[in-house]
Amino acid sequence: MNAFYAKSQTPTMIKAKVEGNHGEYAVSIKLKENLLTSACSCYIGKYGGCHHCEALGIHYLQNPDSFSMKKAVKKAKVNTLETLQSYLESVTLEDLVAQLKKKGISQKAFAKSIGMSSSHLSAVKRAENRNRYFHELGATKLACVWVLEKMT
Repeated sequence: MNAFYAKSQTPTMIKAKVEGNHGEYAVSIKLKENLLTSACSCYIGKYGGCHHCEALGIHYLQNPDSFSMKKAVKKAKVNTLETLQSYLESVTLEDLVAQLKKKGISQKAFAKSIGMSSSHLSAVKRAENRNRYFHELGATKLACVWVLEKMT
């Protein structure tokens, strides 16, 4: 099991694969700005609240030492494929698109530039937040990083 940690020793996100009756589910619980959210890849838990999310929370509270810490890599520290993977795992597509917007690049313009419709990009963002992953998620995140580095 993995947990992403902030600069303090308090986790900001815990993630795990939870074994269910119909297979393994990707589950996460996230704390952001004093708001606790959860998501699961099962059909019930797309916005959290399923028994897999509850199981992850209970397991973490009862066995916090069974989780390994994963520190988020800052973009400036990316210099190998391994650190690139760690960085992309630690940032959401939603956060990257928000960074583009702050730099004056709209979601629609970005999507068009990489041959994607804005509505499809929105679907990829929503799916990631629910632990359902489109195949192009990593490539889309990488395109965002490239644009942020080279064009802003």
